Amino acid sequence: MKSFRAFGSFFVLALVAWAMAPAAAQADQPVVRAPAGAFRGVAQGELRVFKGLPYAAPPVGALRWKPPAPAPVSAGVRDASDFGPACPQPKPRTGGIYASVLKSMSEDCLTLNVWTPAKAGKVPVLVWIHGGSLVGGSSSESLYDGAALARRGLVVVSINYRLGVLGYMAHPELSAESPDHVSGNYGLLDQIAALKWVRKNIAAFGGDPGNVTIAGESAGGLSVMYLLASPAARGLFHKAIAQSAYMISTPELRENTYGHDPAEAMGLAIGQKLGAKSLADLRAMDAETLTGAALAAGFQTFGVVDGKILTRQLVDTFDRGEQARTPILAGFNSGEIRSLRILAPPPPADAATYEKEIRARYGDLADDFLTLYPSGDLAESVLLAPRDALYGWTAERLVIKQTAVGQPSFLYYFDHGYPAAEAAGLHGFHASELPYVFGTARATPPAWPKNPDTPAEARLTTAIGDYWASFARDGVPKAAGEPAWKPYGAGRNYMAFVEEPRPGANLRPGMYALNEAVMCRRKASGGIPWIWNVGIVSPPLPPGVSQCR
Repeated sequence: MKSFRAFGSFFVLALVAWAMAPAAAQADQPVVRAPAGAFRGVAQGELRVFKGLPYAAPPVGALRWKPPAPAPVSAGVRDASDFGPACPQPKPRTGGIYASVLKSMSEDCLTLNVWTPAKAGKVPVLVWIHGGSLVGGSSSESLYDGAALARRGLVVVSINYRLGVLGYMAHPELSAESPDHVSGNYGLLDQIAALKWVRKNIAAFGGDPGNVTIAGESAGGLSVMYLLASPAARGLFHKAIAQSAYMISTPELRENTYGHDPAEAMGLAIGQKLGAKSLADLRAMDAETLTGAALAAGFQTFGVVDGKILTRQLVDTFDRGEQARTPILAGFNSGEIRSLRILAPPPPADAATYEKEIRARYGDLADDFLTLYPSGDLAESVLLAPRDALYGWTAERLVIKQTAVGQPSFLYYFDHGYPAAEAAGLHGFHASELPYVFGTARATPPAWPKNPDTPAEARLTTAIGDYWASFARDGVPKAAGEPAWKPYGAGRNYMAFVEEPRPGANLRPGMYALNEAVMCRRKASGGIPWIWNVGIVSPPLPPGVSQCR
């Protein structure tokens, strides 16, 4: 009898467990029903995560080099437990500190990922745009895991977009196909399509479509500026974060301007170099083969000033106050070029040669240049000059221009080092702020200088994550127990991240004025780009204006 009772108790418990199993499985696999369809994600503690959600149709075959078409609404419940493929790109350089393992690549790559608090209801949204020179990268990289920011009360979205020649090639045949008679900017149009998907669908995931922040680093920061400048993106976001962005000159569709060949002519030239007699031949090529071959043939990936998606050069858009009028948080790192030495000019033979070259190239601005980048420390000066010309000037220009149109604007300077980075000569290197923003120090790429696990590192990570999340929430970066971050304003305020957050004012006096004058003179000449031609590789500057307006 006892054994029968024991068996009966076991049977009842088994029935209870069986009855509860579907509920448990459902809790582990949350389903969201949105206008785009139903998606089954995964539970991750107090978060729900949905990966690989299509926001546009696969741009394959006749849709290659077309504006993104709407993704079909998912039939049934679509599995959203894993990332979608990365967009086609060259294989990363083995051993490089940024090289991550990509599981797969495909032209069917226009997907996004969502991290959301389990009980989210109309919470702020942060849309992350990955870097990679508009040539590489993916939203699946572990460095960009959105969990830590989502735990701060955000819905975090990361996106893929077309890269390289597939994302940014202009071509006369493509322009002829377009009702607007333009081409190029397909990767940027993808980003705009993703933002439209967010506006339409994010409420189903607990996000507020009326409180969206776009954010990106390096080429992601460049993309943020393109989105700020593009009329096609207007109203799709409400705040912007630009990390290590670069406001370089860019080709125009049919005009030879600022030392750039017309974008359509560059597309024709690439087709000829690859042996393609027509656009149909290019569309027939394997995507990965095409991407690598175009890069090897010299295709340079830029946005295109086409008069429609990008109406003018970025500097002109911001000078005229035509950009989106949103709060901005922007900054750069102290050691940007230490990990990007390809952007540094070759070291001069000696101090005398350096000074002679600078005076020949910078004329009446040479004394200002040599004050900031002296011959007494050539190794450091050849790194600092391109850092400031690309990243420092851009960050300060962004906060100046947004301040001028009445928007709260916040400048930062990331100057943090740690033992592994210092040992590699990489203090404050390009992108080294990312593990602190995302809280992903344990998920960096294989060759990345490993971040230490110390209380000081934990404090800095918490502070930076809190500042970023607070800015996304209400446009003001705040962190409990940390210094107040003042808007840039008339005092040229900024926040330095060293061992801990340190407020300051008047970052690198003279840096912005010098680089602004250089850009304005190049622009006035009409034939000189403002890109990475800095220092002893700068074309001789014409005399003239120090400000564009």
